[in-house]
Amino acid sequence: MRSPLGGRSVARQVFVLQLAIVVLLVGGALLALVLQSRHDVEREARNRSVAVAQTFAHSLGLQAALRAPDPTAILQPLAEKTRKDAGVDFIVVMDTEGIRYTHPWPDRIGQRFVGTIGPSLAGRTYTESAHGPLGEEIQAVVPVTAVDGKVVALVSAGLTVGSMASLVNRQFPVFLLATVSGLAVATAGAALISRRLRRQTHGLGPQEMTRMYEHHDAVLHSVREGVLITDGEHRLVLANDEAKRLLGLPEDADGHHIADVPGLDRRMADLMLSGRTATDEVLETGDRLLVVNQRPTSPGGRADGSVAVTIRDSTEMQVLNGRAESARKRLKLLYDAGGEIGTTLDVVRTAEELAAVVVPRFADFVTVDLADPVLDGGEPGPEDDMRRTAVGGIRPSPPFYPRGRLIDFLPSTPQARGYGSGEAELVPDLTAAPGWHAQDPPRAAAIVEYGIHSLIAAPLTARGAVLGVVNFWRSEEPAPFDEDDRSLAVELVARAAVSMDNARRYTREHTLAVTLQHSLLPRALPEQSAVDVAHFYLPAQSGVGGDWFDVIPLSGSRVALVVGDVVGHGLHAAATMGRLRTAVHNFASLDLPPDEILARLDDLVERIDHERDGSGADGDGDRSQAAMLGATCLYAVYDPVSRRCTMARAGHLPPLVVAPDGTAEIVELPAGPPLGLGGMPFDSAELTLAEGSQLVLYTDGLIERRSRDIGDGLELLRTALGHPGREPEESCRAVLDTVLPDKPDDDVALLVARTRTLGPDRVAEWEVPDELSAVGEIRNDAVRRLEAWGLPELVFPAELILSELITNALRYGSAPVRVRLLNDQGLTCEVWDGSSTAPHLRYAATTDEGGRGLFLVARMSSRWGTRYTREGKVIWALLAPPDAEGAADDAEPDLSAFPDL
Repeated sequence: MRSPLGGRSVARQVFVLQLAIVVLLVGGALLALVLQSRHDVEREARNRSVAVAQTFAHSLGLQAALRAPDPTAILQPLAEKTRKDAGVDFIVVMDTEGIRYTHPWPDRIGQRFVGTIGPSLAGRTYTESAHGPLGEEIQAVVPVTAVDGKVVALVSAGLTVGSMASLVNRQFPVFLLATVSGLAVATAGAALISRRLRRQTHGLGPQEMTRMYEHHDAVLHSVREGVLITDGEHRLVLANDEAKRLLGLPEDADGHHIADVPGLDRRMADLMLSGRTATDEVLETGDRLLVVNQRPTSPGGRADGSVAVTIRDSTEMQVLNGRAESARKRLKLLYDAGGEIGTTLDVVRTAEELAAVVVPRFADFVTVDLADPVLDGGEPGPEDDMRRTAVGGIRPSPPFYPRGRLIDFLPSTPQARGYGSGEAELVPDLTAAPGWHAQDPPRAAAIVEYGIHSLIAAPLTARGAVLGVVNFWRSEEPAPFDEDDRSLAVELVARAAVSMDNARRYTREHTLAVTLQHSLLPRALPEQSAVDVAHFYLPAQSGVGGDWFDVIPLSGSRVALVVGDVVGHGLHAAATMGRLRTAVHNFASLDLPPDEILARLDDLVERIDHERDGSGADGDGDRSQAAMLGATCLYAVYDPVSRRCTMARAGHLPPLVVAPDGTAEIVELPAGPPLGLGGMPFDSAELTLAEGSQLVLYTDGLIERRSRDIGDGLELLRTALGHPGREPEESCRAVLDTVLPDKPDDDVALLVARTRTLGPDRVAEWEVPDELSAVGEIRNDAVRRLEAWGLPELVFPAELILSELITNALRYGSAPVRVRLLNDQGLTCEVWDGSSTAPHLRYAATTDEGGRGLFLVARMSSRWGTRYTREGKVIWALLAPPDAEGAADDAEPDLSAFPDL
């Protein structure tokens, strides 16, 4: 169908358009004016109704007429006269019940008023639109009020809708006149536009139009892009010279049906016959690659209309694009390899990531063989065997050596040559590679039969060391690997080798750190009878750290419980932990109080930091290790005789005490600063523990985690420990099951110690009078107690030790002097006095009269020493039990070193 304006001149088309615009504008204006007029008329009707009703309601004599016996007789004539004079359609006077006194229709008098009278009864003027006896009405209702303000009657006045419509209809002639004027102006405008168009086209005739089309045809046949046009019957209407050249069409191809055009490729013909829209479709015709665009030209894009087809030759561009795409894929592979290889510091995982990246994007199968020492972090050597570390492929179960197999490659194989020279080996055809077949002929035959035909063996070289060989195998693509593939393989392996070497070095450092840490941590807890101990240690996933614990026997059957934490991980933290642990053992041997031991540790850590700061670290990595980032420690000493426990902490979390009834409480200890700050004192706290109480020491890795507050962790730990009658191992297991994170970020150390008591039946004490004659009495009492304990073998050495120590206390010490014997894993002899002067062991000459006392004590006892108390000092000596290893076989010891005794 033709357009409604088709076939008409441009001037006529413009005239029709102007006519439509004028009609629309006039119609819109008419509608707006009608609506506005009706609004204005309605508003005027309301105002007039209110004015007339209020005037009539306030007229003189109205209220007197209402009180008359027959109000209608008086009011009806007045209402009708007023209605006609005021120009309204009705005036109705009614009582407060709405019964009419007046109405234009007398038969309506006495009936109920149609409308709303409630607001007027309340004293307000009310207007509304209602359907009354006269039709659609706009009416106003006003109250008639007495002197006292009471509403005694109502007056309503109004107009009907018909009256208002007559006012609007009077304006229609004006609108009609405006419409006629607009049409006249449109006609004049169309005539002017027609004259202007004729003047601008300069009176172009048929010949000029023909010449214009000839120019168009010349341009069409000179462009370097093929153009084809078909009509609605799929006949070739036009084919320019470029289209005939690209498609191989004859000169007389025009006019033929597409299916019958000589030389036209079938795929091209099918596309043109389909009539569908095509955008940059690539068709292969002969040895050319053509880019085809097809668009319908008929109105509405119908498929049965004419079609225009454009063709471009992209054969050379396609070759260049193929090379560019290949380069892009290689660059993308190298980029992905940089991000996906080496995500962890694990040698095996890195090898598996390499295999996952290159299959199937570069190779169909990949095997990674590493020198065996590399897997343990060692240095590879030229004579090392290879261990198959990773295997990847597009199909399962290829006939390669299995993962984990130790392989000794023959020198003739490409793997051995690449490992020895550091250069990648290319084997385009595996069937013609006798050196490779010599390694394992049956397996080589199976690999070839599996379809694998080409190989690249690229050595993993990093920092001058060859770590192994990566084998790339091809099976699906018929073409073998070439030199470009070998270059890409070298790039891939070079990037993976750096990550592999980093993982190897980390493995070596981690192994050294684990070995060092295991050598520094206690392998077995020492024998002691003060506490029953259960312990647990777990290094963090990020590597070994500096957490440690210790149980150290002290003199007088006491025991020291220690837990510490060095911030950080790796060799530095493990070595620092070992130094601190050794220092704690040395300070504990001096029998110092917990607060003094922490003060000396603080000085030690501060000296270590100063030494490292002055060592001149020359790299950021060294500087990160140059300072101890922090160390904490908790030191507790428990005495099974007095059941007193003295504790102090340096920046460490407080311990917990579990009473025998299962009540678990956090011990409130003075919070000392972490070790190494210097200059800050440490305070200790002392508490008495009931026999069977459990003292729980731990490091922050047990209760801290990113998703949990430390207070919640402490409460969870306290709840896990709050059960009576548990063994230390059971308490330890309950804590681990409840509190231990699944993957702790830090080391975890836990020490649970259940207290024991050395009862009065195993302790003997005497106060020594300040006279030398008391030495014999105390010695005799001690002999009797030893015999009562069943230790007659220790009588003689105990007599000698007590005689020497008591005599020295009386001579060189100060009162009070006390003696205490402890029967616990040997016999401990203790002599207390109020002096702080420490005795010194020395060698006495033959002619000296004294100086052999302490030497005799040292020879007769297994250990001896001095510890200081608030009241003075204690000199103690430990005699091993008779059945202990190294104890004297005879009751009397060898005194050959003392010829003068």
